[in-house]
Amino acid sequence: MLDVPAPSAARFITFEGGEGVGKSTQVKRLLVRLGRASIAAIRTREPGGTPRAEAIRAFILQGRSESWGPGAEAVLFAAARLDHVNQLIAPNLAAGKWVISDRFHDSTRAYQGLTGGVDDKLIRGLEELALNDHKPDLTIILDMEPEIAFRRVEERGLEGALAATGDRFEKEDLEWHRRLRDAFLAIAAANPDRCVIIPAGQSEDALEQEIWDTLTRRFPETSGLSS
Repeated sequence: MLDVPAPSAARFITFEGGEGVGKSTQVKRLLVRLGRASIAAIRTREPGGTPRAEAIRAFILQGRSESWGPGAEAVLFAAARLDHVNQLIAPNLAAGKWVISDRFHDSTRAYQGLTGGVDDKLIRGLEELALNDHKPDLTIILDMEPEIAFRRVEERGLEGALAATGDRFEKEDLEWHRRLRDAFLAIAAANPDRCVIIPAGQSEDALEQEIWDTLTRRFPETSGLSS
């Protein structure tokens, strides 16, 4: 009788970083690679992932909450995250599926907390409420020189993508992008067991391979899988 390998544990992986660093592309690539390795996985995003969270996403990214200030936005993000965790993330992890999310709670900490000036006690309280003990197993922070990322964002706007998304965060100036990068680096430094910084300026193929190598080092059950 052949030995059947035990199924690998479900993992929750998040991608973080500033605007224009290529998170969405690498999330899609990782999902394909996990599929080739016969690992069941789903892709999601924040804010979003569920109908109610997507509605909050549209409200914020269209700039309709900007006048309320970063504190109110942090509360809105937490509300979206609570629904996202309860309705999508937790059930899929319980079913044995990996969950790969384009942004999660670190973005609120970086954007509204460290960059926006929202009190850390409020940020932590909202995290405790929304995460419901579902912290990521691994957070990949894609890092890029702010000048390069800023240029990418400008090019996307010229191509019409910015107008299509209405993403108000992409409209911020270069100094804001610099502060945002510093915020993500500070989060990584404070959470070395969970966060891995990967340079995002390399080619998409090289970046994909480095992300996969990071996963296989972190999760031994994936080291022998074909990809």
